[in-house]
Amino acid sequence: MLYFTTMKKLLIVQVAGLGYEFATRQGVATLGGGTVRPMRPVFPALTCTAQASLRTGLPPARHGMVANGFFDTTLRKPMFWEQSSALVSGERFWGGAGARGGTVGMMFFQQSLGEAVDFLVSPAPIHTHGGGMIMGCYSTPPGLQQRLTRHGGGAFRLHRYWGPLASVKSSDWIAAAVAGFLAEPDAPDLLMVYLPGLDYDLQRFGPDHPKSAAALRAVQRELAQLTTAAQSNDYEIVVFGDYAITPVTRGAIFPNRALRGAGLFSVRDVRGMAYPDFYASRVYALPDHQVAMVYCLDPAACADAAAVLGALPGVGRVLDAGDQAAFGVAHPRAGDLLLVAEPGAWFAYPWWTAPREAPDYAVHVDIHNKPGYDPCELFFGRNPFRVSTDTSKVRGTHGLADAGCEAVLASSLPLRADTLPDLAHELKAWLNESR
Repeated sequence: MLYFTTMKKLLIVQVAGLGYEFATRQGVATLGGGTVRPMRPVFPALTCTAQASLRTGLPPARHGMVANGFFDTTLRKPMFWEQSSALVSGERFWGGAGARGGTVGMMFFQQSLGEAVDFLVSPAPIHTHGGGMIMGCYSTPPGLQQRLTRHGGGAFRLHRYWGPLASVKSSDWIAAAVAGFLAEPDAPDLLMVYLPGLDYDLQRFGPDHPKSAAALRAVQRELAQLTTAAQSNDYEIVVFGDYAITPVTRGAIFPNRALRGAGLFSVRDVRGMAYPDFYASRVYALPDHQVAMVYCLDPAACADAAAVLGALPGVGRVLDAGDQAAFGVAHPRAGDLLLVAEPGAWFAYPWWTAPREAPDYAVHVDIHNKPGYDPCELFFGRNPFRVSTDTSKVRGTHGLADAGCEAVLASSLPLRADTLPDLAHELKAWLNESR
């Protein structure tokens, strides 16, 4: 247990996709009892990268979460949405002297399993041998999930958290559960909460669509509920967006199709389907929104890969090791090259063009087996029991940290942070001072 003797209480709410330009254009001026202002996202502007930067106050080159996944070159295996807290390097902002006196909780944060906190909830379904799924969350201490279920108005529905049915209803449940939990006698002194719902419609429809505006209004209601609960229970509150979602205007880029065409990426035929052969491939690109990490499994092929990929329409930059250091992302998980998309473009993982070659997982929600992020999982396919493979449906994307990509920061505290690492350092200082 962590002990905070005379410390004030703090609620931190991360809202996925809450961009400053989008929010202010919709008339949002205050959140969490504070004025909305812009904050530069970390690069790459991705979920796991942002959360790790908040938790540690470090850049991706030091905390190691350069993206939402990485390629394990020893296992020759893509690792996406892995949840071990040990993947995030660095001291947590609530650690040390500032954490001697109370309890800490994390709700729905990535890479949180095994974190040294007192209260923890994270989606953790069980995949059965018959191909089904047992819906469930990992929670500690025992009984926490049942307590939150009472406040949330029933069990948490994982199909609302990701997939074609994902919606702001997932955030509705989290907000209601957390608001009720804050009133309990043993509620943590520091609680970090992730609201995912806004992100879904922004990716589906883009930031200019009425449905995205409606999703933002739903998030405002959720934040109002949390703010009321925080104020009623003597919590200060911080609300921040992790990144801004920008319109897709140029469409998807397919780096692995280009690598396959150049003879650098290999597949194996399994019943007519083209599965990746990471043991024979010389180069592989792991796409994640507007970045793609390129792993030269044969170092001699790296120059050819850079030439092939740099020539693709929509690729803005190809960062080698020196460039990655300048951008604060130089880490073994970042790959030998890091592709950065031009505004309006994003990277897709498919290496095939003929539909018959698509692996079985291409038409299913399968975030761990797919070797790259797949926003098409937010759409149904022609068969309602399958997801779409049509990349043209995706209308919003993120990953860049350029001008116009600022996220929202609002707080009941007088914060001056311009970036997430800055915010982490300010919060650490505030925790220390408020003991």
